[in-house]
Amino acid sequence: MKIKDRIQPILAWFIKHQPDAATELDYKNPYELLVAVILSAQCTDKRVNVVTPELFKRYPNVKDLASSTADDIYPYIRSVSYPGSKAKHLHGMAVMVMDKFNGRLPETVDLLQELPGVGRKTANVVASVVFDIPAMPVDTHVFRVSARLGLTKGARNPLMAEKQLVKCIPKDLLSVAHHWLILHGRYICVARKPKCSDCGISEFCLFFEKKQKAAEKKLLKN
Repeated sequence: MKIKDRIQPILAWFIKHQPDAATELDYKNPYELLVAVILSAQCTDKRVNVVTPELFKRYPNVKDLASSTADDIYPYIRSVSYPGSKAKHLHGMAVMVMDKFNGRLPETVDLLQELPGVGRKTANVVASVVFDIPAMPVDTHVFRVSARLGLTKGARNPLMAEKQLVKCIPKDLLSVAHHWLILHGRYICVARKPKCSDCGISEFCLFFEKKQKAAEKKLLKN
């Protein structure tokens, strides 16, 4: 089955069953989302949502965050992964937003990536979620799920996967498709033991197809 033949029924299933898929990070504005996504690198959204209320209470806007120091920020985020580095990134990001962008978050993927702690995935998330720019952020879940489904082929890194997904997914569905793939990877197509029996799109999945063929071959040998 070719990618174009897989993608149509897969998207149709998600449109029907998860039309309002969205990020699980808690935020109220672009500043809060950017901070939350920076903190979420190699960390669960659940843990980030635990620490951000007090962080945002103390630093409700980018100006206040820029007026702090990494040492000031650290105690609020000590329970996330790599808190020392992330504290430095958050402070550096805020200072650059104030100094270079007049206190407003840049609204393009390229400009967002100039900020400390903001890689392509983070920039794509912010651009798509709050600035409504068609983008496909590729994290570990999206990378894994898209490969298993057969939506990407030979992609050796997130950028290669992103380029392939952008080609096969309609532009108006890119942003929500990102959430579909993430949530599917988080709860169904998990890394170690994917829950194929609970998956609504297994019949269109390359991984499941290969799994079934392997099982049939084993039965024939026995």
